[in-house]
Amino acid sequence: MSAARWSVVALVVLTVVCVAVGFVWLPSRHADFTAKGVWDMICRAAGVPERWGGGEAAAAVRSTRVVLDASMARPGGEDAVGRGATLALNCTMCHGPRGLSQANAPNLAGQYPEVIIKQLLDYRSGDRANTIMQALAVKLTDANIRDLAAYFAYLPKPRNAPVTDMSIVPPLVRVGDPMRNVAPCASCHGGIARKPGAPWMEGMPKEYLVAQLSAFARGERRNDSHAQMRNMARALTAQEIDDVAGFYARHGEGEVAAR
Repeated sequence: MSAARWSVVALVVLTVVCVAVGFVWLPSRHADFTAKGVWDMICRAAGVPERWGGGEAAAAVRSTRVVLDASMARPGGEDAVGRGATLALNCTMCHGPRGLSQANAPNLAGQYPEVIIKQLLDYRSGDRANTIMQALAVKLTDANIRDLAAYFAYLPKPRNAPVTDMSIVPPLVRVGDPMRNVAPCASCHGGIARKPGAPWMEGMPKEYLVAQLSAFARGERRNDSHAQMRNMARALTAQEIDDVAGFYARHGEGEVAAR
């Protein structure tokens, strides 16, 4: 066969592959994709909004209605701490009498106040799902939530043993993975920097961290503003999730820092 014929055959094969990838495989990667015809697949491959391609637009799902502001991060006064301590009696079964869980629920002792406020507001509005927490949060007023945040922020944080050997720190915590667009955990959760609303994670129960990262990865938990955590977590393997959770829950769990 001449070089010209080989070129034609190669071009035909390449065209078929490109069509299959562009009009079948790539559109099918959309979670809401259903094949409704050639025109629909062409529109999807070209990035045209779904309703332009003949389909119905998917209903928007709200992430969270909470807007973080600086006032949420301010520590409450003694009166707020006292009122919060009384309200927190309803929290002891899962979160412990001093905010340190023995039930694989999150440790709340020393947690940043805006984190407590945001999560309780999300539970109250239904933007974060948990049967027990939603039933408790729906009864709380805005003032109750601020008082609870003041109380838990007042308690001493659980701290792990200091890191003296950087080799024990997973790369995802230290530097992330730029090739997968995964930011370092420490850039939001402390160590390098801290972003408002990002929780303190040192000493958290490993089972809880694994469950939450996995829920973000699956899209089952979606109360992260602008999908920051979902975008990070869905790129991680199960082993990477386990490694990160194990690091934050490492030796020293349950120890508290002196005030």
